[in-house]
Amino acid sequence: MSAKIKYTNEPMGRVKVVPDFLPKPEDLVLQDEGVKITIALSKRSVEFFKREAEKHGTQYQRMIRRLLDAYAQHHARPPTTRLKGRT
Repeated sequence: MSAKIKYTNEPMGRVKVVPDFLPKPEDLVLQDEGVKITIALSKRSVEFFKREAEKHGTQYQRMIRRLLDAYAQHHARPPTTRLKGRT
């Protein structure tokens, strides 16, 4: 990741608003079976989860796992189809 990203002030084109589907930090306190992996996260993200975990009396790794589970579950659902005659 040594390549620098060059940002430009270009028009973005059509923008789609995505509804917020992510759970609140306090909803990430549930227990679940896990698989151990190695992942590098930003310091800012880890510090956020550590603070939130301390507030809610849980482990920050567990909260991160629940967040990823919610994301995966949301995107694993088949897209809803529109009813005929409606736009």
